[in-house]
Amino acid sequence: MKFVGRARELEELERLYQQGSFQMVVLYGRRRVGKTTLAAAFAQGKPTLSFTAKIQSDALNLRDFSRKIYEWASFPVSTGAFPSWEEALAFVARQAGDTHLIFVFDEFPFAASKNEGLISALQVVIDHLFSKTNIFLILTGSNQGFMEERVMGEASDSRGGMGAKNPLFGRRTAQIHLAPFDYADAARMLPNSSLEDLVRYYACVGGTPHYLAGIDEGLTFEENIANLFFSKEGLLYEEPLMLLRQELREPALYSSILDAVACGANRPQAIADRIGENRTAVGKYLGTLSQLHLVKKVVPFGENPKTSRKGIYALHEPSFAFWYRFVAPYADAIELDAGAPISREVLGGEELNAYVGLWFEEMCLQWVVSQAREEHLPFVPLRFGRWWGANPTTKQQEDIDVVADSRIRSSLLIGECKWRNSFNESDEVAKLRRRAALLGSYRDTWLALFTKHDIAPATRKKLETEGNWLLVDTERLYAQVR
Repeated sequence: MKFVGRARELEELERLYQQGSFQMVVLYGRRRVGKTTLAAAFAQGKPTLSFTAKIQSDALNLRDFSRKIYEWASFPVSTGAFPSWEEALAFVARQAGDTHLIFVFDEFPFAASKNEGLISALQVVIDHLFSKTNIFLILTGSNQGFMEERVMGEASDSRGGMGAKNPLFGRRTAQIHLAPFDYADAARMLPNSSLEDLVRYYACVGGTPHYLAGIDEGLTFEENIANLFFSKEGLLYEEPLMLLRQELREPALYSSILDAVACGANRPQAIADRIGENRTAVGKYLGTLSQLHLVKKVVPFGENPKTSRKGIYALHEPSFAFWYRFVAPYADAIELDAGAPISREVLGGEELNAYVGLWFEEMCLQWVVSQAREEHLPFVPLRFGRWWGANPTTKQQEDIDVVADSRIRSSLLIGECKWRNSFNESDEVAKLRRRAALLGSYRDTWLALFTKHDIAPATRKKLETEGNWLLVDTERLYAQVR
């Protein structure tokens, strides 16, 4: 499959590579997100030694690494394994000489977790040998906790106190946390899908490249989702639980928390009540899930995330949100091979439309951020988010789907997102105008209407003459892709 996306990450890797000195880049992110693919794309056409550790014994990983070294150095593979990791790594340094070598140690935690001395051995070789070469070392890992604590963290036990000093602390020259694609890069993997299907695919499958690669564009949206989620053999049927088992010691408890959030329990006390756990303990678990980018805490626009009492939790990853909302409740039936009729019921219902609408709001906010990054908006926003709260005049709860502002420029942009085939355009326009006042006084205010289809010509003409409207349908939303 054609390599897409990751332009900023590739640019940063190339910038570091051009410096021509020793570099140690920590490239981490959850499984299936494309770390190995990115490293391979960057290394293409450059001198490279690449080794992928496996979940196996230390002796077997060292044997496999030795073979990779011999192949790279044109030595007989029958030479035999190096007696230690330190000697193997030292051999790489000596053999590389002045070569601007890219050395990819893929899934480093798999090897380091089987040999407590590997991290110290790497530190010794970096300090005494690698640092005097042009080696470009890339350590990748899917175990995000391990990479943050044992590779980048100052102490080897950051969760439990001071702990021992991490041998690799201070050695890295850069780190890249590889996140799933945004909606635009996800669409680049599906060049033959309709705009409506692109929105629905992102809402259900998300932006993980490996998941997107499982979509067969020769099939309908409904057929693909049924195959991926509602079959025991489906690529994504057990994926959330497999990831939790890999990352966490209590996967069942964390899964219960994710399930509670997906079902609408979005505050720590509500989650605790739903799963029968202590609120304080739930807060710690939510912190861990936030570090893994599986949940996110959001507060109304303008509030301080650290002090606001209005914060709520939401699932960060669309594929997890879809799985817990629409798949997990029917797992027993799917295990009995009854997934096909269930998928038809789920995918044909209004509940799915409402669910897609929520992720459409997220995509519209991503669009605003990308336009701001390219300086294509009427001003350069400094803050982004969404807002909800009480209208002081009506005493009613209201919300604004998309907000961006610059206090420096006294400029505000607010947006309403409508994932519907039709709606009362005049009502929505009036409502958006009225809600702008809820965020305070600005010199300039811009209003954005994000829609599934283009609005009526008469409405468009009227709003365009006012000069402060952005009208964005799905065609414009994907203009940078198509």
